Amino acid sequence: MHSVPPNMADYAETCRTFRLEVPARFNWAFDTFDGWARDPSKLALLWVSADGQPRRFTFRELADRSKRFANVLAGLGVAPGERVFIMLPRVYQWWEIVLGCLRASAVSVPGTTLLTTKDIQYRLGISEASVVVTDEENAWKVDQVLGECPSVKHRIVVGRAGEGWQEYEPLMAKASAEMAHPRNSSQDPMMIYFTSGTTGFPKMVLHTHASYPLGHIITGKFWLDNRPTDLHWTISDTGWAQAAWTCFFAPWNMGAALFVWDARGKKFEPAAALEMFARFPITTFFAPPTAYRMFVLEPLKKYRFPALRHCVGAGEAVNPEVIEAWKEGTGHHIYEGYGQTESVLVAGTFRTTAWKPGSMGPAAPGHTLAIVDEEGKELPRGEEGDLAIKVVPERPVGMFKEYWRNPEATAKCHRGEWYITGDRASMDRDGYLWFVGRADDVINSASYRIGPFEVESAL
Repeated sequence: MHSVPPNMADYAETCRTFRLEVPARFNWAFDTFDGWARDPSKLALLWVSADGQPRRFTFRELADRSKRFANVLAGLGVAPGERVFIMLPRVYQWWEIVLGCLRASAVSVPGTTLLTTKDIQYRLGISEASVVVTDEENAWKVDQVLGECPSVKHRIVVGRAGEGWQEYEPLMAKASAEMAHPRNSSQDPMMIYFTSGTTGFPKMVLHTHASYPLGHIITGKFWLDNRPTDLHWTISDTGWAQAAWTCFFAPWNMGAALFVWDARGKKFEPAAALEMFARFPITTFFAPPTAYRMFVLEPLKKYRFPALRHCVGAGEAVNPEVIEAWKEGTGHHIYEGYGQTESVLVAGTFRTTAWKPGSMGPAAPGHTLAIVDEEGKELPRGEEGDLAIKVVPERPVGMFKEYWRNPEATAKCHRGEWYITGDRASMDRDGYLWFVGRADDVINSASYRIGPFEVESAL
C-alpha cells in the first residue's frame, strides 16, 4: 500500500510538459552523484555479502573511492574513451569501478561472470578494451584468451593476484581521492553493453554521458517512483543492462540508496530472497518476471514486508495471474516497464495510469511511440506491427548513440523518423501497448501469428 503520493501526479500533463535538459558538458559522477555526496552521512549502498554480513557505504565514501579508481586508471595511462571491461559478481567494488570510469571519461564495458572464454575473447577483441577488471574466480578465463586480445594492457583483480595481474585494493590505497571535473562533452562515449537480440553476433550498444545518466531520470522518477528516503533493491546480475538501469542511474538520480545482496555461487532461492524484506528496510523493488513467478509459488503471507511500498518488473511481460498473486500475498501491485539496452524506460504502467491486465501500459514521458509497417508508416490502432520510437526531429535523451563500429546495424534499426525496437506489438485507442513478441520470435499457426507471451499465459 502506498503512503506517499506518486512522483507523477497526472500522466497526461507530465507527458505534455516533461523535458530533460542536456548540458553541453556533463559528467554524471561529478554533476549528479556528488550532489548527493554533499551530505556526508547519506546512505548510497547497503551491500550484503554472500555470507549475509551487511556493509554500508555513503555517497561520500563511494565518491572518494571512485575518484581513487579514476586516478588508478590515469596512473596506468588510460586515456578518455578507452574501454575498461568489467566482469564481476555483485561485489560492492563494481559500483565504485563504474563510477570511476565515468569520472575518468573511460568507457565501461560490463559483462556477466557467466561469459565463456569464447564470449570474453569476442568482447575484448571487438571493443579493443585496454583494461580488464575481474575477480579471482574468473581471472583464468581472461588468461586463456589473452594471447588473442592484443589491446589488453592492464589486468586488475579484485582479490589475490596471479601472474600478470595487479590487485585492486593496493592500487586503490596508493591512489589519490582528489580529482577535478574532466569537463567532458555530454555526447562523449560513456558505456557499452553487448546485445544480441536473438540473431547474430552481439552488437555493441554505445551510450553517452547524457543518454543513460540523464535519460534514467525518467526510469527513476516515474517508474521506480524513487525519492531520497528510499532503499531500492534490484535483482540483477551486474553484467546486464538492468543493473545500469535500476541498480545504478535510476535510483541514484533520485537520491535513493541501493540494496545489493551478493548471492553469488548460489542458485536463486526465492525463500531466502523474501526473508530480506524483514531483515532490511527495503521500500522499492525490481525483479524480473521469472523471479516473481517463483515468488508467488511461496506462501507469501508468512513473510513480512514492513517497509515495502512499490514493486516493478521488466525484461519480459509479467503475466496478470502473477501480478494478482503477488498483490494477494504482499498487498503490492507489480508495475510493468518496457525498454531495451538501447533505451531507458520507454513504456510502463504507472501509479497514476489505469491497469489493463496484459498490457505494457502507455508511453513513458519523453517518448512518442507508434506501431509501424515495413515502410515506417503508422498503422491504425489495434493492428499488429513493429513497435517504434520516434527519433526525428528530436531523439529522446535516453536513446543509445549507435551500435558502435557497426553502421549497417545502426541504419537497419532506423526506418524514416522511427527507431525500430525489433518487438511486435499493437496499440489500443488509449495508447496502451500490447506485446506480441520479438519480430523473430513469433509463431505462425494456421495463418494466425501467435506471440510467446500468449502461449505462456495460456499454459
